[in-house]
Amino acid sequence: MTERPTVAVLGAGIMGAAMARNLCRTGHDVRVWNRTPAKAEALAADGATPAATPAEAVTGADVILTMLYDGPAVLEAMTAASPGLRPGAVWLQSTTTGVEAVAPLADLARHHGLVFVDAPVLGTRAPAESGDLLILAAGPEQARAPLATVLDAVGNRTVWLAEDGSTGAASRLKLVCNGWVLTLTNGAAEAMALARGLDVDPRHFLDAMAGGALDCGYLHAKSAAILNEDYTPSFSVTTAAKDARLIVAAGAAQGVRLDLASAAAERFRRAEEQGHGEEDMAATYFASFDG
Repeated sequence: MTERPTVAVLGAGIMGAAMARNLCRTGHDVRVWNRTPAKAEALAADGATPAATPAEAVTGADVILTMLYDGPAVLEAMTAASPGLRPGAVWLQSTTTGVEAVAPLADLARHHGLVFVDAPVLGTRAPAESGDLLILAAGPEQARAPLATVLDAVGNRTVWLAEDGSTGAASRLKLVCNGWVLTLTNGAAEAMALARGLDVDPRHFLDAMAGGALDCGYLHAKSAAILNEDYTPSFSVTTAAKDARLIVAAGAAQGVRLDLASAAAERFRRAEEQGHGEEDMAATYFASFDG
């Protein structure tokens, strides 16, 4: 393997496109596939090579990075990639798939002789674009050296959790982390909605929180989106709804009742139904109102 491995990126949405750009900037040979070809083709200006099929993208790749919508989408893309897969390639699986989807992905990796690394990321558009994602990783020691430059390009820190990616250790931690993110997002949105309903200047609420134990960056980030009516997606309502459902299902499978996550899933569902699915998840604000 060369010092800068050849990387196939499957998925060129908000996160995948940003990761691909950072890989190009750091001197990697990057091939990109996306279900909507225009998104992959747009990355040619950054130095990536668009591929017409998953198999074309992964042919000759040292590392395969998957950043798609969910587990079934990853399984479908990697199954389609089968003709181009080579034994020994490292699969960096960064899609938030939930727990149940990890096993079939790991089975597919074993079938093709791939080194499987369960590696979801924490962060949205801005940290993805700046290469400051936190990578939660579970995989064998043999994967770490080949992945070093890739992980450095897309993130500022990697936390290795286990030697076996098939256990889903990283994906399980990602659900816990995302549960907190979605709770903060909905909490901020509901507070802003209640301020509107009670005719309270929301800036007074934010000033009251500022600098205290209840203050946090996410409160201000999502409140700013609502105040400025700027719902440019860094993490869409549709994706947040999917993650909320995964969190609720994972908890239920272990006998853990997650009332807040269930409420979050319902709020995101309503916001999506209202037409805000492709907007930033701060648009859960609209779920507090009819219409």
